[in-house]
Amino acid sequence: MNVKQTALPGVLVIEPRVHHDGRGFFLETYHAGRYRDAGLAATFVQDNHSRSVRGTLRGLHWQEEHPQGKLVRVLAGEIFDVAVDIRSDSPTFGRWVGVELSAENFRQIYVPPGFAHGFCVTSDIAEVEYKCTDFYDPPSERGLIWNDRDVGIAWPVADPILSARDRVHPTLAELRRTALNLKS
Repeated sequence: MNVKQTALPGVLVIEPRVHHDGRGFFLETYHAGRYRDAGLAATFVQDNHSRSVRGTLRGLHWQEEHPQGKLVRVLAGEIFDVAVDIRSDSPTFGRWVGVELSAENFRQIYVPPGFAHGFCVTSDIAEVEYKCTDFYDPPSERGLIWNDRDVGIAWPVADPILSARDRVHPTLAELRRTALNLKS
């Protein structure tokens, strides 16, 4: 397994060892001891699975009261996955990183608490699975508008398919003005 640091401290890209042979492939998608040894000592309590069509953009989300770390991977298709630092006291506040995850490249991304997370589907269909470090808590869920000019994410889609909720999230500047608790 190869673990790469990104430009945002704590956001990791994981490239698992994949064993290919004439039958197909095998890989460990998670091994607590190996991940801990590689610097990811999170405890996961919930797994989620989504299926989306090309152009769908889900995000950018986080939970305020019960922050979640997320270990994301793609089972089918391809996505552009993004993490935005929303920790108001962070030197990288408002910065983002993006990585292509696919069923073909087997990459994973770990997005720790304190980051908004989202992804855009770049294949016809994508199935995404992610492990979470805390349970889903609807009252503490928050969002950042996907196309915030100040954040400047270079999404690979100009006119994404969005949920009604994801269309109306505030900008980072609006979130700061309303004094939401943007910390990890």
